Amino acid sequence: MWNYLKLIRAGNLLFIALTMFLIKYGLFEAFGVAITLNLFGFSLLVLAVMSVAASGYVINDIFDIPADIENKPQRTLINTHISEKIAYRIFFALNVIGVGLGFYLSNMIGRPGFSAFFILGSAILYIYNSQLQQTILVGNIVVSIIVGLIPVGVGLYDLLPAITPQNQQTQSVIFSILIDYSIFAFFINLLREIVKDQEDIGGDYNAGYKTLPIALGKKRTNKILFGLALIPLGFLIYYIYQYLFENIPAVIYALFLLVAPLLFFLINIWTAEKKSEYTRLSLVLKLVLFFGLISIGLLQFILL
Repeated sequence: MWNYLKLIRAGNLLFIALTMFLIKYGLFEAFGVAITLNLFGFSLLVLAVMSVAASGYVINDIFDIPADIENKPQRTLINTHISEKIAYRIFFALNVIGVGLGFYLSNMIGRPGFSAFFILGSAILYIYNSQLQQTILVGNIVVSIIVGLIPVGVGLYDLLPAITPQNQQTQSVIFSILIDYSIFAFFINLLREIVKDQEDIGGDYNAGYKTLPIALGKKRTNKILFGLALIPLGFLIYYIYQYLFENIPAVIYALFLLVAPLLFFLINIWTAEKKSEYTRLSLVLKLVLFFGLISIGLLQFILL
């Protein structure tokens, strides 16, 4: 059972669920905006997103077998603890659940076209792992877009159908907050994807992948990562100055849990060379993403 939980990245799935519930109950309900889904319907939405995400993790492990054997042999699950045949069955079952629930929910809220959100997500994750992963930066960007779309997806299903001429202004403000979080999540995840390519450069090279570090080398990629990291850092500093400056607890939270780790990343990425250094920096970015997204639930204490 433990190996199956590791295969679908149970910890990451719980983080996705936590983020989505914080958006609904820490943002939507706290600000009293009009919503579409009750608890049952929203739980189905969370399950659908988790299912598609889990299928992406499974197919990633299937296609990454050659690279993973060298990069992380002690953590390789396919063909050691779980057969490739069973992994494919899990992948297809998760897709059926995710896309099926997405189709049901889309029709339930009277927006059948929204089912494309799940269909395209599932298809892109498969194409990414089977083809785009071997294309410089394209795969990194695609995965980061999917991660960034999670907050927007909540808004599409729960917020957008409830918009009326009377509440349009309020709904639009809340939706713009979700877009800001999505942009932040996109950049942090993009940084992490490239750092993971730095970490796995040996196995990726032998597997025939064409990643940024393989094409440009570690030092040049480090400089690109440094430049990219300035974007979310500038984004954060602007937000602190523009919206949080008068709220001391919020400023402390942002400075210590978001700005400081990003500064640590900027200082260390410039000279990073060893696999262990990239592993540590990947963890730092994961923590920034975690504390950034869960801050959605704290906005009610800042803005109200």
